[in-house]
Amino acid sequence: MKGRVQLAPRQLDLFRAPRTAEAPRANAPVAPPSLAPAPPAPPSLAPPPPATPTPELPTLELSKPPPSRLETMAQARLLAQRLADLVGPELKVLLSVHDNASTMMSFRRQPPLLKVRLHHMFLDAPERVVTAVVEYAARGRRHAGPVIDEFIASRQERIRDKAQRSIALSSRGRCFDLQGIFDALNEAHFQSGIRARIGWGRASARRRRRSIRLGVYDHKSREIRVHPALDKPDVPLFFVEFIVFHEMLHQLFPSERGSGRHVHHPRAFRDREKAFPRYQAAISWEKEHLQELLRR
Repeated sequence: MKGRVQLAPRQLDLFRAPRTAEAPRANAPVAPPSLAPAPPAPPSLAPPPPATPTPELPTLELSKPPPSRLETMAQARLLAQRLADLVGPELKVLLSVHDNASTMMSFRRQPPLLKVRLHHMFLDAPERVVTAVVEYAARGRRHAGPVIDEFIASRQERIRDKAQRSIALSSRGRCFDLQGIFDALNEAHFQSGIRARIGWGRASARRRRRSIRLGVYDHKSREIRVHPALDKPDVPLFFVEFIVFHEMLHQLFPSERGSGRHVHHPRAFRDREKAFPRYQAAISWEKEHLQELLRR
């Protein structure tokens, strides 16, 4: 290993071996053998009908089981060596492999160490991606970032959805019922095609804010959360409806990647947003009362 590669084994013990197929039961019923062969069919004078080709059944693509710990360790050692060879003798590579669904890559340069944490999707990354990781982490070259971003975007299916704690969503507030607002908007503007849960978010600690997210949509859980600062009698109904309408649009128009960055509100999103009946009134109300909302 040239004295430059080190692994963090505890970071690698994250994959369970695939379950083996269940053995047949000892007392499983067995079809009885035929006692006598079937009598031969009498000869037919008519010519046999042409054979009908058997339709080809579609092949099912089975999901690949997660790698075992030994396989992961072997792949991780190989990846660590690839990184070390590209980094050179000036830094010692410490690689950790994880399986979370949030940060795909992180690093810390602490000469003579380069600590790199990578999602397991990088274990079989092509050479240009491994080179980009080194360029970005070891040498601080930002031009390598888009290469890594594109690779992560192409491997989204490898990000395992972990079981999240079930957090109850309460849609009925003191002043507004978000579920009723959601249902009415869904029927009027989306042909009841939006599938999402909706509820009020949690109130944050009292502090001076510089910005506030009045609503948020989570693509994985399909949940809409609205800031409780809007559950007040001085907030007009049409503005709460606009915030809910805005978050529902995120299900139809996910963020796009353009010029190396994510575009959370693409042009199609903005055009559809303006179809809200009281769009201009909602925008004006938000600008007029933003400072008041920040104090809540």
